[in-house]
Amino acid sequence: MDKKTIIGIDPGTNLLGFGVVDVVAGKPQYVDMGVLDLRKEPDAYTKLRQIYDTVSEVCRSYHATEMALESPFYGKNAQVILKLGRAQGAAMIAALEFGIPVTEYAPREAKQAITGNGAASKEQVCMMLEKTLGVRLEAHHLDATDALAIALCHHYATSGPLSAVRKGGGSWEKFIQAHPDRVK
Repeated sequence: MDKKTIIGIDPGTNLLGFGVVDVVAGKPQYVDMGVLDLRKEPDAYTKLRQIYDTVSEVCRSYHATEMALESPFYGKNAQVILKLGRAQGAAMIAALEFGIPVTEYAPREAKQAITGNGAASKEQVCMMLEKTLGVRLEAHHLDATDALAIALCHHYATSGPLSAVRKGGGSWEKFIQAHPDRVK
């Protein structure tokens, strides 16, 4: 049976969300989601170690084959972007230690893939995930549903008709050349 396990990560140094989906015969299935709450940890370096350890355990527990990370978005505060980048780096290293390839997606890209609207609210994303995956999600922190959305976005980006463009095909021209049967 053709199966892949995608871990989605919504990185943060206060709250880090993770979501896990299995893709069996091309159909995504909900596996798990959760939040690492680091708000009570005062030391920045201890937070990074906890992120690494937690993401490593998620990779190990679910036998992940791919990881999708939310990329840091533009912000007015450079310190926030720096902290997010560090959290993202700790998660990346955890995946790479297991030989798991990592792909980044912008927050708007994931929202667009899940809801059709790049400016959708976290609640709208959660509702669409419930409908798409056929599960009731307990979103006690919406960071976990954001991570699940990143994982599902990755599935769509790597298995849909635009996957050749996303994978570095680089242009519509190359996509059309590779798939002349899809153009009318």
